[in-house]
This record gives sequence, structure tokens and C-alpha cells, in this order.
Amino acid sequence: MPEIYETREFMIFAVSEIDQIDFETVHETSADTVRKSVDGTKTFVKWDGTMPDCVANLTTKEGPYTYEEILVILAGPEWTDPNPMEGM
Repeated sequence: MPEIYETREFMIFAVSEIDQIDFETVHETSADTVRKSVDGTKTFVKWDGTMPDCVANLTTKEGPYTYEEILVILAGPEWTDPNPMEGM
């Protein structure tokens, strides 16, 4: 694992709470650039060190997760469409 990710943590939460995030305190740049689950209902943010208050205050949060844990989660069917060509 790259050393930069040793202190990085990730929190999954409902897209409906995206307006609660202070993008100055997480590594994502805006609500428009976050990755969303296949069904569009969940997203996540990442940070290093202490959990930002805006993340701690979320009511739908799942986590925090480590880098290794989030990689496994994001590889699953909830986050990666197993049939990306369907519906095109």
C-alpha cells in the first residue's frame, strides 16, 4: 500500500446528505465530482487524519473504512456495474 494511504479514511453516506459536506476538509472537490453507487443513492468522501466535523455529523454514514476496505467495497456490485454495456 502506498504510504500516503496509511492514514486515509473513507466514509460512505446517502447522496441526500452531500450538501452537508465542507469540500475544503475532504479530498473530493465538489458535489458534482463525487463517485456514486450504481443506483445513485450513495457516495463517499475521503480524508487524512482526524475525521472532519461535517463527516462526523452525517446521519447516514457507513464506516469509516481504510483504503484496503474501500477497495473491496467499491469493487462490489453496489459500486461497479457488472454489466456496463446494458442500457446503452
